[in-house]
Amino acid sequence: MTQDKGQPLRLGEFVSLMALMTSLVALSIDAMLPALADIGRDLGVSDANEPQLVVSMLFLGLAVGQTIYGPLSDSIGRKAPIYAGLAIYLIGSLLCIFAWSFTAMLVGRFLQGLGVAAPRIVTMAMVRDQYAGNAMARIMSLIMAVFIIVPALAPALGQGILIIAEWRAIFGLLLTLATIAFFWFSFRQPETLPPGRRLPWSARRFATGLLETLRNRVAIGYAVSAGLVFSGFIGYLTTAPQIFQTQYGLGAQFPIYFGGLALAIGAASLLNARMVMKFGMQLLSRRSLQAQCVVSALFFAYAWFASPGLPLWALMVWGSLVFFCHGLLIGNLNAMAMEPLGHIAGIGAAVIGTLTSIISLTLGTAISQAYDGTVLPLIGGFAVLGLAGLAVMAWTGRQVKQP
Repeated sequence: MTQDKGQPLRLGEFVSLMALMTSLVALSIDAMLPALADIGRDLGVSDANEPQLVVSMLFLGLAVGQTIYGPLSDSIGRKAPIYAGLAIYLIGSLLCIFAWSFTAMLVGRFLQGLGVAAPRIVTMAMVRDQYAGNAMARIMSLIMAVFIIVPALAPALGQGILIIAEWRAIFGLLLTLATIAFFWFSFRQPETLPPGRRLPWSARRFATGLLETLRNRVAIGYAVSAGLVFSGFIGYLTTAPQIFQTQYGLGAQFPIYFGGLALAIGAASLLNARMVMKFGMQLLSRRSLQAQCVVSALFFAYAWFASPGLPLWALMVWGSLVFFCHGLLIGNLNAMAMEPLGHIAGIGAAVIGTLTSIISLTLGTAISQAYDGTVLPLIGGFAVLGLAGLAVMAWTGRQVKQP
């Protein structure tokens, strides 16, 4: 049954639908992780770190796409850009399924990222259309909690597919889920930006919105902080198969350990949905980032002196603590960055999302390419990036009233 025009979805269905669409990003990354070595081997890659580009190219497409869909959604509404993005994602998925070379694979992954940028960025604007402040942070945390189930299960799903089929079947699954999301969104989700609130597209208006966002200390400060925080996570995502499968020799058990750490983020996101209404976004974010720095610094020292290296149990303890902090951070930082931009939510979401993606992709790739057979670059990266994030948050809050 088609949703009545203008009638909002019930909270449960809205969160589930938004989570499914944003989860296409996580699923597109995490379901691939057990197959990276197979993809590299079948497509003629020789460098052990080069298959990481299968992940990095998707993030590059995300960064580019966010500059398009956000402003477009302010002009023509939220739904049409998501339709276009999902269509591009489906084309990219088909290209990956039939990829004949590593270059073709990377092009397909870029198109997937370019397409999935639409639900990734426009859903944030849709949430902002209906919620603000701590209530928005609560919704973002609920979406993140549902969203995080995907990274917890996706590697196991990918590993299971590899048992009965080749890696191309994983892209077939992505194609199917994107099709389901397209029709669910089409028939059930009403438009959240009515014609009276739309802003006609013009280069001048885009430039004005861009400058307004860039000049807003709160928005940019928290966006940079989010980018720094997410950089470490990208470094982890792209090196996780090498760390678990090769360094620790876990092989097919990799999804179990990866999923366990992903659940720590989900648990924190669920907890944050309750705690943020009591303690506020700023306090929770600051304390979480401080904890990430301390924990990472301590485990970096342990890994430095440990022989022959950090034990697996210690890596899991570090990951559980740090990713729990991560789950308290991402929804809050994004909500605080968007808080002063409600009147230009589309452009604001585009600028915030693009800036966050560029920072995280650049620094996260640097961390992953520094992988040397130990976890020192990863853990050290979390410590340094956490300190940088705290410095930016301190700068953000000095002269500007917080949201």
